[in-house]
Amino acid sequence: MLLEYDIIVVGGGHAGCEAATAASKLGAKVLLITMSLQAIGQMSCNPAMGGIAKGQLIREIDALGGFSGIIADQSAIQFRMLNTSKGPAMWSPRTQNDRRLFSECWRRALESLPNLDFWQDMVVSLLIKDGKVRGVQTELGITIESQAVILTNGTFLNGIIHVGAKKMSGGRSAEKAATGITEQLQKLGFQTGRMKTGTSPRVDGRTLDYNKMEIQPGDPRPGSFSFLNTEPLTRQKSCYITYTNPTVHNLIKDNVADIPRYNGQIQSTGPRYCPSIEDKVHRFAEKERHQIFVEPEGWHTIQIYVNGLSTSLTEAIQLKMLRAIVGFEKAKMICPGYAIEYDYFPPTQLYHTLETQLIHNLYFAGQINGTTGYEEAACQGLMAGINAYRKINALSPVVFKRSEAYIGVLIDDLVSKGTEEPYRMFTSRAEFRILLRQDNADLRLTEWGHSIGLAGDQRLQKVYKKKEEMAYIFHFLKKWKIQPETINPTLEAKGASLIDETQFADTLLKRPEVDLNDLLPLDRQQENALSTYGQEVLQQVSIELKYESYFLKERELVEKMERLEHYAIPPDFDYTRLKALSAEALEKLQKKRPTTLGQASRISGVRPTDISILMVYLGR
Repeated sequence: MLLEYDIIVVGGGHAGCEAATAASKLGAKVLLITMSLQAIGQMSCNPAMGGIAKGQLIREIDALGGFSGIIADQSAIQFRMLNTSKGPAMWSPRTQNDRRLFSECWRRALESLPNLDFWQDMVVSLLIKDGKVRGVQTELGITIESQAVILTNGTFLNGIIHVGAKKMSGGRSAEKAATGITEQLQKLGFQTGRMKTGTSPRVDGRTLDYNKMEIQPGDPRPGSFSFLNTEPLTRQKSCYITYTNPTVHNLIKDNVADIPRYNGQIQSTGPRYCPSIEDKVHRFAEKERHQIFVEPEGWHTIQIYVNGLSTSLTEAIQLKMLRAIVGFEKAKMICPGYAIEYDYFPPTQLYHTLETQLIHNLYFAGQINGTTGYEEAACQGLMAGINAYRKINALSPVVFKRSEAYIGVLIDDLVSKGTEEPYRMFTSRAEFRILLRQDNADLRLTEWGHSIGLAGDQRLQKVYKKKEEMAYIFHFLKKWKIQPETINPTLEAKGASLIDETQFADTLLKRPEVDLNDLLPLDRQQENALSTYGQEVLQQVSIELKYESYFLKERELVEKMERLEHYAIPPDFDYTRLKALSAEALEKLQKKRPTTLGQASRISGVRPTDISILMVYLGR
């Protein structure tokens, strides 16, 4: 009934959707197997995409030719650029999304791909022969062969849902857990662990008093994720902010015996940077309140997601907590929050392509690797799909350096360092974040995406046009002389020091208080006026000029760091021959087997002196 496929993708979440998209767009015959076709691309937690560092990931996925940015734009109900009070390296786009529409848009996008087939079933084991994956076997007893398999199982591997003392087998609310795969891979020598995450209660929006909350509207001129011309938002829904209080905190403290995390019912590690409300109250006991984000779940639904109140307390206590929050006094709960434990595989067992080291042509992507978040999962799925296709077609792998993309940072962190708690991307994890901004993701990655066949010609032409326009504006600003009498009123209004002689425009723009938009009124009389160019191009030029010296310093640092990447370490290198290595470095280098000195330098516990010893020895 089912033909042999090039690639089988197991799981229809964010990682699975991007993996199936990438592989099928590149030309592979792909089968997407999921336990529920109605849950494809489902937002299991809060209905939003992007945010700090996560927005950069979505823009990189889009620049390479992935679908997450387009889907986020199509289903957006609000757009905000976060961190605009800080430098441009910190700016991060975020959308609030219609949960149902997001899933529908993913379904339509996937069904438009002619090389992609679907099958609703649960994969219970992998077909493996001579150290290579050969396909899968499903719960219905069907055997489907393929050249490669990508596992994107999310929180479903032996998932257990916790609500108070109640424990239920499940990978998500009202959906059963996946069994069989973990046990098989353990027998084959894979290391496994358990992680925990959680979600917040949903409430009836008609029962909330928004007048008591702080309104959080979208941007006046909403942007978008995709570098293509997705339709901009013409209307937006507002979110709201309220806070917990001592009454809420006391309810948690008084019922600590019912919290699975603290009574021993849950043993696994939860997310450090997205903790449950119980963890917040316990870890930050000095705080009298914590922010709660009240997020609508779509255009045509009463359902509200209570972001910041992730909990596994009993339903009764959850309702009491909700009604103790300002604006929630009459709240009706639609669905309680819950915690979920699931299996993951420490990602140090992977190559940078996301292929497993033990089994050829088997790839892991998403929460199976210990990450948390839609965006982290999606970018892994994209790279697994690309590399699985290239591996079975004898093409060189695609691996981004830490200086090239946030995607490269994320995967290198996972593979080189591993993780013992759910990994979340932050701008602080990227040492070259000034170069890896959300605004230049297309300039960094679209040519890459086009060269491998994933990004289309339309994307490439837009990048070429953008580069041409930027080059003209740079040239123009370096020659444009601005008189004191024309610019001083603007400088005075900004509280900046005035100029007493003519200056070139590019020099003025290096001032922190001067923006290219300040010069546009002075330029409208000229032919090829700057005001005729798009805001995206003008902003890009302004950033490049203002932070030029920082970019130069960072590029010099990149060059220094990349020299270490050229020192290859043989895969069978015997570290015991280097007696001067520290005991910790010897143990971790033998275990992780880095392929270059650069990768070795990023392993926790390996000191600069250990790298120097390796460098001297390899140099011989």
